[in-house]
Amino acid sequence: MSKSSSGSSWPFYNHAENKPAKYLPTNMFSRQETAALTQQFWTRFGQYMAPVPAAGGGKVNWINYKTGVKDLQFKMELDAAGAHIGIVITATDERRRAALFQQLLACRNILEAKTQEVWDWQPDGRNAQAQIMSRIETHLAAVHVYKQADWPAIISFFKARMMALDEFWEEVQPGFEQ
Repeated sequence: MSKSSSGSSWPFYNHAENKPAKYLPTNMFSRQETAALTQQFWTRFGQYMAPVPAAGGGKVNWINYKTGVKDLQFKMELDAAGAHIGIVITATDERRRAALFQQLLACRNILEAKTQEVWDWQPDGRNAQAQIMSRIETHLAAVHVYKQADWPAIISFFKARMMALDEFWEEVQPGFEQ
């Protein structure tokens, strides 16, 4: 996956033009329609994933996955550039953010073995609000929440990677406990 010229690829934000790269106009839908489609997608995804047990055998809220580590989240997002999933480190303290990133970097082989793909590692990225964060991510391009025909591909993309992230986290979480 290639980074944009700003060094950030999540959510593929083009800071020069102040909009997501590969911009898909969202003005073809009203704000209410946009919110309704997005809510429908996440509801459907949640229903689809509800019976899937966590790697440890228990129940898990796949949409709001709790890592148990402050400032470290598993995040799924949909935007004009596609579907994104990753591990996001939001610590405002630069040393803490760097330490968490280094801990994850030490587990890179395990993550990439569980997901069976190479992920993009960004120690100093920015989100759409220009907040500094670290992230490890992958994406599925050319899909959109507004196209219900894309939903099966998006759900499959998120499901496989969230389950792999859960297996990864089951294995490495003890090293991150505070």
